[in-house]
Amino acid sequence: MTEKRDYYEVLEISRSATTDEIKKAYRKKALQYHPDRNPGDKEAEEKFKEAAEAYGVLSDSDKRARYDRYGHAGVSGQDFSGASFSDIFSQFGDIIGDLFGGSFGGGFGFNFGGFGGGSQRPVYRGSNLRLRVKLNLEEISTGVKKKVKVNKYVTCSKCNGSGSEDGTFDTCRACGGKGQRMMRTGFFTQVTTCSTCGGEGRVIKKKCPTCNGDGIVKGEEVIELDIPAGVAEGMQLSVRGKGNAGARNGIAGDLLILIEEEKHPQLERDGNNLIYNLFISLPQAALGCNAEVPCIGGTANIKIQAGTQSGDIIRVKGKGLPDINGYGKGELIVNVNVWTPKKLTKDEEKLMKELLEHENFKPKPSANDKSAFDKIRDFFS
Repeated sequence: MTEKRDYYEVLEISRSATTDEIKKAYRKKALQYHPDRNPGDKEAEEKFKEAAEAYGVLSDSDKRARYDRYGHAGVSGQDFSGASFSDIFSQFGDIIGDLFGGSFGGGFGFNFGGFGGGSQRPVYRGSNLRLRVKLNLEEISTGVKKKVKVNKYVTCSKCNGSGSEDGTFDTCRACGGKGQRMMRTGFFTQVTTCSTCGGEGRVIKKKCPTCNGDGIVKGEEVIELDIPAGVAEGMQLSVRGKGNAGARNGIAGDLLILIEEEKHPQLERDGNNLIYNLFISLPQAALGCNAEVPCIGGTANIKIQAGTQSGDIIRVKGKGLPDINGYGKGELIVNVNVWTPKKLTKDEEKLMKELLEHENFKPKPSANDKSAFDKIRDFFS
């Protein structure tokens, strides 16, 4: 099996490329390897699909973040190796359609919903909506379903989205129903979308008074979000077809969910690991003890070994957060701090002075004792 190439290499862009740079690079590749430009060329066909696969991941912020962190394994579901061209066009028609339909007047034989398709009416797409959703660590740990009310454009119920009050239309006289007009300039002929009918090839006889012919009106919808376990601050999830409705029975946009993470009162997140700062007394550190520490869903009991030093780290496996791609759970990292009292009573001060005389209480660091820097370095590695 041929190893997949790096997606950034496929599109010939840097790993810090912006969304516009990614789109521009994909347009260039789609034009270069389009099947109508390379009839019967299997290599060009595979490169066309490869570019579509790369764009499908890098243009989506959530998929791109998983790919940057885990490589191809993080986006294993994104694969166009067995896809047909119609599958690719249906997913990226807005990009390819602008490129081939708008620039070449439909001469490549593919119809992208009105962009250069001759007599077929264009399909309008509603805009995407963004929504911020706050989650606590408990919700992130298990995944959660949330109902949200979204204000957006919805299909007009008066005209069922057609924009026509009585459902009747006239053929556009300007373009003769073709939706396009040809303009000659010297030796060149340019095909443009008809400005009278907007490429539809028809005009409404009597506009719907409710939506003024657009087929959409302002409304609201209650949407249930199914948020998977393991999401993180800044991640963006997409709910297909739940954005603004498309004009005149067009395609609805997407609802983009931006994850915001609420701060936990005791635990700090580091990737899929959770960090807790535990404070113990000097006698507990010297003698050893059992300690109860917080974790998601309750508490965990840990054993503090005798002679524990301040800055020692105890790892509790499986008590962190789940990986969003299903690769197990992180750890609960307990950072042990030996608490030194700031004020002493006379009896306590006397006791401390007595301990000073004991040889065992005089610091004797060995070569095996790690510095605070080494402990931090080991933790992050």
